[in-house]
Amino acid sequence: MENIYRPGKGTWSIISLAALVAIMAAVKSAEAIIAPFLVAIFISALSAPVMFWLTRHRVPEWLSLTLVMTGLVGGAFLVSSLIGNSLTGFSENLPTYQKRLTDVSHDWLEWLVAVGAVKETPDVKNMMNLSAALGFVGQSLNSLVATLTNMFFILLLVVFILLELNCFGKKLYVLSDNPKRTLSYFSRFSDTLNRYIVIKTMMSAATGTLAYILLIIIDVDYPLLWGLIAFLLNYVPNIGSVIAAIPPVLLALIQFGPVQSGGVAIGYVAINSIVGNMIEPKMMGRSLGLSTLVVFLSLVVWGWLLGPVGMFLSVPLTMAVKIAMDINEKTRWISILLGSTDELPEINDYEMLSAPEKAVDTPKSD
Repeated sequence: MENIYRPGKGTWSIISLAALVAIMAAVKSAEAIIAPFLVAIFISALSAPVMFWLTRHRVPEWLSLTLVMTGLVGGAFLVSSLIGNSLTGFSENLPTYQKRLTDVSHDWLEWLVAVGAVKETPDVKNMMNLSAALGFVGQSLNSLVATLTNMFFILLLVVFILLELNCFGKKLYVLSDNPKRTLSYFSRFSDTLNRYIVIKTMMSAATGTLAYILLIIIDVDYPLLWGLIAFLLNYVPNIGSVIAAIPPVLLALIQFGPVQSGGVAIGYVAINSIVGNMIEPKMMGRSLGLSTLVVFLSLVVWGWLLGPVGMFLSVPLTMAVKIAMDINEKTRWISILLGSTDELPEINDYEMLSAPEKAVDTPKSD
């Protein structure tokens, strides 16, 4: 009988790592195609519950799809028009804002020189460049808009994805060796992912709305623009909320002074603390948490692979991986590593140290 070589665990680890690197290189090179496709999947995940609700209430499938797509097209046109008009007005007034910010900064620095905090007044124009402060936001929005310029292609993908959802389960049933288990896995994965995306979108909408109301109360210019930016950047973990707060804080400083600017900053901190740290975790539940380190790494990795679109979708994409790993016993350990500490059972150090050692099976000698 011939001896068949069976790779060991170390060999399989190297093969898996090489495959992962190859996949990442392929995704990086195909960014222009993959980014719109992922946006289409994200939009489909938001639209599918509405379409299924309509079909359950005896609305024909073609009419349900038409209503959903009409809402998407109308919403996209409305949002793009609002952002475009606000950005145009803000760009026209940017030199005026820059001059005001320079004057305010110069007065502060002269006061610091007078009290002896600094020796000489530095170049204020280079220090307080409002255009540079807004550069990252502008570049991210421009890249996102460039992706959305393929809106026809994206909406076409959404149509086909929504049409395919009804028969996808049947295809899995036919192709699978264990249809019951496969359909159970797919149902859990799709339901959990849809729930996460819907809740995250609701929380982002709440963040943007509260930011808009705050800026309306303080009377900061272009509150709708900053509210929309707060909504969009809320999908970007860790740094998104900080970046969204910088323009309105600077604008409040230019318009009114440090008191109102501080009020805007405190308001943004309060909004993100209440919505992001209190309401959102309760709605998500323990099973939909991610480790802080994983969130940061996912932002870096997906941002490098797919640009700003990857940064916006970094948490949903990582959450999709976590959910997919969690539904299978063999890969659940990956889900545990990706998850937050809230998902772990409450075990103190004494219990860990006093836990009995696990028995290790040793091969018997002949």
